[in-house]
Amino acid sequence: MPVESVFPQLEALLPHVQKPIQYVGGELNSTVKPWDECDVRWALMYPDAYEVGLPNQGVMILYEVLNEQEGVLAERTYSVWPDLEELMREHGVPQFTVDSHRPVKAFDVFGLSFSTELGYTNMLAALDLAGIPLESRDRTIDDPIVLAGGHAAFNPEPIADFIDAAVIGDGEQAVLDMTRIIREWKAEGRPGGREEVLFRLARTGGVYVPAFYDVEYLPDGRIARVVPNKSGVPWRVSKHTVMDLDEWPYPKQPLVPLAETVHERMSVEIFRGCTRGCRFCQAGMITRPVRERSITGIGEMVDKGLKATGFEEVGLLSLSSADHSEIGDVAKGLADRYEDDKIGLSLPSTRVDAFNIDLANELTRNGRRSGLTFAPEGGSERIRKVINKMVSEEDLIRTVATAYGNGWRQVKLYFMCGLPTETDDDVLQIADMATRVIQKGREVSGSNDIRCTVSIGGFVPKPHTPFQWAPQLSAEETDERLAKLRDKIRGDKKYGRSIGFRYHDGKPGIVEGLLSRGDRRIGAVIRAVYDDGGRFDGWREHFSYDRWMRCADKALAPYGVDVDWYTTRERSYEEVLPWDHLDSGLDKDWLWEDWQDALDETEVEDCRWTPCFDCGVCPQMDTHIQIGPTGKKLLPLTVKNGGPTPASSGHTH
Repeated sequence: MPVESVFPQLEALLPHVQKPIQYVGGELNSTVKPWDECDVRWALMYPDAYEVGLPNQGVMILYEVLNEQEGVLAERTYSVWPDLEELMREHGVPQFTVDSHRPVKAFDVFGLSFSTELGYTNMLAALDLAGIPLESRDRTIDDPIVLAGGHAAFNPEPIADFIDAAVIGDGEQAVLDMTRIIREWKAEGRPGGREEVLFRLARTGGVYVPAFYDVEYLPDGRIARVVPNKSGVPWRVSKHTVMDLDEWPYPKQPLVPLAETVHERMSVEIFRGCTRGCRFCQAGMITRPVRERSITGIGEMVDKGLKATGFEEVGLLSLSSADHSEIGDVAKGLADRYEDDKIGLSLPSTRVDAFNIDLANELTRNGRRSGLTFAPEGGSERIRKVINKMVSEEDLIRTVATAYGNGWRQVKLYFMCGLPTETDDDVLQIADMATRVIQKGREVSGSNDIRCTVSIGGFVPKPHTPFQWAPQLSAEETDERLAKLRDKIRGDKKYGRSIGFRYHDGKPGIVEGLLSRGDRRIGAVIRAVYDDGGRFDGWREHFSYDRWMRCADKALAPYGVDVDWYTTRERSYEEVLPWDHLDSGLDKDWLWEDWQDALDETEVEDCRWTPCFDCGVCPQMDTHIQIGPTGKKLLPLTVKNGGPTPASSGHTH
């Protein structure tokens, strides 16, 4: 049975909503496959607005990996804004994919990628609009398997009631393995129903099915243990790691959005993982080991991607792009190659100690010279030792002096407030650092017309990091500390006007903290917030702290725990953490030792260049660090316009 498009009903509603273009589909490089020729069908969602979701690399990669397979189709869906949601409910239009406007409920798998926990209420809105029961236990054989992935899925317990399964780690191979299992089950006539297919997935050891695990609690509210309730289900579920990135050169045909999005550029992931060991950074911890894409692999992806899209900027993505062992050659090679086309290059943010002016000049050679962003993270030398961000103030001043001396006028510095052991003084030193930056900039540039923007985010302790045991700073204390810093910067008559100050208040961080370190009891809070109208919690104008606190007080009261219990409380070594049965490869004892090192203000080197510290990832996951240098230069192609063969001239129109 072909599944009908809901576009005719949807089209009538579009004149009445803002930015209707985001719901229309048909982007350059999007794929529509015949429904009846496919036997496994995926609906992929980034649970946020189109403008944030479309550029998401994770969804884009899986969309392409799945659609390349014979007999498999993948389509995309995004969160609809409240104006359209209201009309869809009124007119009975279900959650739809943008590719062919098919109802999400008709697919075999509904896969959601969560890079932040604040997308959970949007997931419930999408399930509800799709006509899929919100709780997994109420679903039938005809409902899709609701699957969570992305960084937040490393602790899926707060959404355990709403998802059927979660996959942790890299998705490329995982979605293909899952597709094979679902295909076999369907070919056999779907024996044993929904439970059987979930059991087959769980049995692999790489897919977590919350319904197959029971959580037992101690009288004081802590977890006693998490146990499988079905034989054949593993005690621990492992993360997936793709080893050779050159074998997965995705996306080959990046999507080009129809509406304006947050990133108007083509992005290439130049390596995955990070071993710098910043203790606050979940992404760095859970994506170990480091796997570099080769310089030639990067060159080929940029070449194909630009031809497929016509973008004028290439983002070189990774957690710390300047750490690629051949970043200088990559940047120079690309700048040389696209000099005539004025293709700009960008790195998301640069580590102070990995920055050099040659690299910066290559990056801006063909594009515009925008501001430089550095992330010292902590204002004082002491707090940088606690978080293992080994950047001295001298390093920063020297780097910034080089930038200002070479014609840059704008530098952005990113810090966090609320780090473990932090005092007012650690935060107030941010003002001193910004002052020194302006002072040095005026000195080397001979001009007063320079800016330094200080941007501050609240620290949220995350699972699978050494800070997973740390207490979080309360919203009130965060706000007080930031107010003192603001007053200090504003009170500086000589330099204050050159320093921009941007910060988030402490309230969203508390909700994020509740969701990131929560257990299954938090599901009731999410449900209550959703029922009360909570949507788009990552957007300041839609976020309501009062709503979250009101719903949490009510939902958690029967359990004898509260928001503070999940956020501002310090955990002990003995405590069973909600995510302990999900194996990120990191040894829990190693994480604990690193937490003790943090409290002692002891720094740890980067294991890429020093002996192994036994974090546990490589032996346990049977992986290893993969880094260059390869000694090769960027693609052995002739210079554009100079070559005799049309194949190598690389012209795009």
